Amino acid sequence: MKWYKNSANLRAGFTEKDIDQLENNNTALHVAKNAKDVLNNRQTLADELTIPLAHFVCANQTHSANVVKVTSALKGRGAFSAEDAIADTDALYTREKNIVLCTFTADCVPIVFYDPTLSLIGVIHSGWQGTVKEIARHTFQTIIKDEGCNPQNLHIHIGAALSQEKFEVDEDVYHKFKTLGYADEWMYFNPATKKYHIDNQQVVKKQCELTGIPSENISVDATCTFKSDSGFSYREDRTCGRHLHFIVQH
Repeated sequence: MKWYKNSANLRAGFTEKDIDQLENNNTALHVAKNAKDVLNNRQTLADELTIPLAHFVCANQTHSANVVKVTSALKGRGAFSAEDAIADTDALYTREKNIVLCTFTADCVPIVFYDPTLSLIGVIHSGWQGTVKEIARHTFQTIIKDEGCNPQNLHIHIGAALSQEKFEVDEDVYHKFKTLGYADEWMYFNPATKKYHIDNQQVVKKQCELTGIPSENISVDATCTFKSDSGFSYREDRTCGRHLHFIVQH
């Protein structure tokens, strides 16, 4: 496991691929070869956090721009079965304590965030489709409007994802990013392969900044999930497992 934040009142991080563990330490039920093994991997994380697995909350991620506020009534959704995960959602946030918010990735950009002044935490799954739908901006605009959040107080960690070198796309996807109007700096064309390369992490970072979040409050994990031995990469292996990115406050 890799920590983003590990303090007395706030913990955040993600699980890594480990070939010595069951299913290489996959934590996502929707791609499980054996659900029991995946639940064992989740339980290992729960034990590490000393929080019951029944306090975990997971979504059925669909590359949407949908965000859900998690209350105690939603504790356990998706923790033991993909069937009762929060439907059609790619961003979760809560102001409650001892609820573990989860998002799953294998190349897509994960975001964990917190506002210590409001005791508000959240997670976002931003694959390229979520990025062109601006899910990060939508999520932050939602908490600014609904929760009275001051973006100056938000702290963001953009997690390990597919690097620009390995994220190559055709012209149709390039144009979707081009239409955003602010992504050009993080795209280039490779004439040898006739492919475009996009730095999805940096585009997401720009979306955070456009919402008013200070650059100094944003950190980016440069680990490439394709090139790292501890990374799950859908581009490399379409049958791979998933990282679980989490955040919880106490």
